[in-house]
Order: sequence, then C-alpha cells, then structure tokens
Amino acid sequence: MSAPGVAGWLDGVRVCICGGSGGVGKTTTSAAIATGMAARGLKVCVVTIDPAQRLANALGLDTLGNEPHRVEPAPFAAAGAPLGDGELWALQLDAKRTFDDLIERLSPDERTREEILSNRIYRELSGAVAGSQEFTAIAKLHDLAATGEFDLLVLDTPPSRNALDFLDAPDRLTQFFEGRALQALLKPSGFGMKLFGRTSGLVLSALKRVTGVDLLTDLSTFFRLLGGLLEGFRARAEQVDALLHDPATRFLLVTSPEREPVDEAIYFHRKLKAARMAFGGGIVNRVHADQLGDEDAGELVQRLIDEAGLSRPLARRVAACFADEHALAVRDRENVAHLAQRLGASVPLLLVPHLDEDVHDAAGLVRVGAHLFADATAVAP
Repeated sequence: MSAPGVAGWLDGVRVCICGGSGGVGKTTTSAAIATGMAARGLKVCVVTIDPAQRLANALGLDTLGNEPHRVEPAPFAAAGAPLGDGELWALQLDAKRTFDDLIERLSPDERTREEILSNRIYRELSGAVAGSQEFTAIAKLHDLAATGEFDLLVLDTPPSRNALDFLDAPDRLTQFFEGRALQALLKPSGFGMKLFGRTSGLVLSALKRVTGVDLLTDLSTFFRLLGGLLEGFRARAEQVDALLHDPATRFLLVTSPEREPVDEAIYFHRKLKAARMAFGGGIVNRVHADQLGDEDAGELVQRLIDEAGLSRPLARRVAACFADEHALAVRDRENVAHLAQRLGASVPLLLVPHLDEDVHDAAGLVRVGAHLFADATAVAP
C-alpha cells in the first residue's frame, strides 16, 4: 500500500516542483513538504525564491544564502516531528549569483571568465536575465541534482500566471542564442560590425569623452566573449530541459480556493499535460470550514443564548461571524469542486484548512504537514 498524501505522490521522486500563483502559500507548502519528507528519513533540500525570508524565519534561521544550509532538527522534534535519520537543508536563490556561477563554469579559462564578469554590458544584461528567475531557478536545481548529495529537492517556484515562463525557460534561452538578431551581431562581417560603423563610432567616441564610458569597447568585448560560450549555453539549456522532463521530477499544483488562483492552477495543469511533464497532484490551501452548516442563523442565535448564556446582541454578532464563515465555506466548496471537475477524477487533491495563525515557525510547518501527508480528500466533481 502506498504512503498517504504527498509522501505517496513523491515515492521514488528526486525533484519536486511546487507551482502556482502568488499568495497561495506556496513557500510554506514547499517547506512543509520538505520537512515531512525529511522526517521520513530522507536528506532533503528546499529551494525558495521568496525575497521576504519567510522560509528562513519558519525554519528558525536568521537568513538564507545561495548555498544549502542545514536546518537544526531540535525545533521540529519539539513540535512533534523529529527528523530522526533525515536531514533538512534550505537555500534562497540568488539569481544573479547563480547566473555568474554558470558563466564561470562555461568560460574556457580564468581570463575569459574575469573579462565577462567585469564587462559593463554583461553586468546589466545578466541582472535583467537573472531577474526573470525562471531559468536560473531550474539551473540551480540542475546543479544540486547533479551532485547526487540529496535524496529529494523541493523547489518553490516564482509566481506564475504565465506557466510557460517557467516551463519554457530552457527553450526560450536556446531560441535567444540561435536567433537571427544575435547571430548577426556575432558575425565579424555582419550587422555587428555595421553597428560600430563610422557614424556610431563617432557618437560613442563623443560619449566616452563626456562620460568616460567606453561603450564601444564594452559592446565589442561582450559580443566577442559571448560567441565563445554559445555552445555551452545550448548544452546547459538542454540539460535543464531534460531535468524538467525526467520521470524522477514531479510537479505539484498549489492553489487557494479563490476563483482566480483556481483558474491559474487549471491553466498550469493544462500546460504541464501538454508538455508531458510528470504531475503528482493538487494542494488547496486555506479552505474555510463550515461551522454553521444548514442551521438557520435565528436558531443559532437562540441556541447561543440558551446554551452559552450570551446576551441577544452578542449572540447576534457571533451568529453573523458564523454566517460570514459559512458563505466563505460555500464559495470554497464550489471552487474546489470546479477545480476537481476540470483536472479530472484521476487527479488527487489535498485540502489544507484555513489556520487561525500564520505559519511562522517549525510548529506551524508541522501543523500544515499533518494535512499534506494525510490521505487525499475526496472531492465531488
């Protein structure tokens, strides 16, 4: 019999990618999954892109860097989830640093590496490329997977209304390097040389005299150096794409029960299916419980007066809160049913209830994990 919940979804999996829109608890879910799998004896690393350091705070750390940092097991043991033989590691992606590391690996020698990293054009463009985060996130994941150091890697992805921004990152990078515009710039006798023709040269020379910035030299050096790295970039893009399609890589959808995130999850699932990437299941966070049910608000007011001894004004206010919660629960139930119907009966869903407090420590992660590692909730399509 397979393990319940997320543990069953990730049986034999080496890379777990949590995707979904922003603000649905994706970072918390990723950390709770990593914690739960570590408690099952695995060496797990969770990778986050959240700059707010919420993952670091939840794990009891002051800060996280671009390299894996081992998390102390004591807080989790105190919260009732001892890690035992498992290990929990975490890192926060530094996209610029990861892109620089890639340049260092692809450069044929130290001189070339230093020329590229110090080039003014590279510094500006690498910041823009790294800022998109998608490719650097998967590239970092690939590097960690290649070490074989961890049993499981869990990635908290960037918010994605545009699922293709993440799923197609390797292809888009390859297309950029193979594009006609870039190839023309890189040809010694092509458009790249025309760009630095007499008129442009005079303008750039004047700019240098005024500002001290030798943009002509920077551009020429950048394109010359870039030409020598194209094959390495293509190879890395292919490796990253292979990781996304590897049977040992599993995607999980994370959403909340509001309609917009649910539609985002449906869209993301459709793209995963079209790309033939392995899908584990869906997680719906912050689902409201229905405390009122079919009871009439007037009946609840009277019961609060009779059984709880509340005054009528206070009983009415309490009943109004129950009515609001009931409305939210009905909305959540309808949206989750819509999600289940669109994903199909074969797709398992896990529902995590709306908690009274934000998750900010090990105890909160363990509380979320208790729902993630339970049996999938049956949802009527």
